Amino acid sequence: MRIESTVTSISWIPSEAITSLATKLPFEAGIAHYDEPPPDVVDDLEELRLADRFRFANRLRAWVEVRDGRIVDHGQDGGGLIGSTTLRLGGRQATFQAVALPDLRPPPEVTATEVTFLQTCGGRTGVPAPRRVRRAPFVQFSAPLAWTTLALTIGADGSTRQELVGASPFPRHWLYDGEGKLARKSGTIDFSAWYRRAFGKHSPWGDRDSAALATEVETALERQLSAELMRGPAKPRIRKVKAGTALTEQGEEGDELMLVLDGVVRVEVDGRRIAEYGPGSLHGERAVLEGGRRTSTLRAVTACTLAVAGADQVDRQALVALRAGHRREERR
Repeated sequence: MRIESTVTSISWIPSEAITSLATKLPFEAGIAHYDEPPPDVVDDLEELRLADRFRFANRLRAWVEVRDGRIVDHGQDGGGLIGSTTLRLGGRQATFQAVALPDLRPPPEVTATEVTFLQTCGGRTGVPAPRRVRRAPFVQFSAPLAWTTLALTIGADGSTRQELVGASPFPRHWLYDGEGKLARKSGTIDFSAWYRRAFGKHSPWGDRDSAALATEVETALERQLSAELMRGPAKPRIRKVKAGTALTEQGEEGDELMLVLDGVVRVEVDGRRIAEYGPGSLHGERAVLEGGRRTSTLRAVTACTLAVAGADQVDRQALVALRAGHRREERR
């Protein structure tokens, strides 16, 4: 019996990903562009590429042959799909094609009951950029590297597991399972570190990968509400916090909503770790609906960027629906 599965990552630039004024200027002026969020389900990667919906994609396909409950053969294929960068100035535009680097496929990890396949794909982004170097001429024009490293485990019992095990610090990376459904997201994004360091040996094609911190996927309702908050007439306040900061304390008064734009936060109840969430997750609605006191502690696991909004910026019925899925301590 043959068992097949896939794992796919899509790398894209969200609007909140770049914070430096100088770096944001080309995007705000319309010369460069941010990307619309990828779909929740991916059917046709090539169609998305032609529509300029992502910067890089990585798809790993694999199979195992099972006989009498044991894996007797296996194989993999797939690879990277590289997008392009289009710059516009006035009535003119120029498209710069990204340069793919060779796909990396180390030998699979094989046991009698499961096989784990690995694949790294990515390359050099489309537009060369100046960066400082230690030797003459002290400035080098070269585009940074972007990549993802995916792992796909297939068991003899038909089980599969998809993981984002490594990735460049920029841009945002979304992970899709064997059915093409959004499953995980990279929790942090660091344009500055990527712009300065993602070259040469600081990559899988050199001698190191960057570990990826992947988080749970927020609900469809949270995605809808986050879009409404960020695009609505009353703009939320942007707040940056350090790792370890308590954003809310269980039992304290509070009526603000917090949307995670970047980073990972942890929900704690009575000192117990309940869950960790990343970009796109929305928090604080229960205090608004249940008497104005926080029902949990929300703590920054990493440095975080948050959009803080008043309860009047979101429809109350939507908050009621959101609360129904947020009683995490009761589910556990």
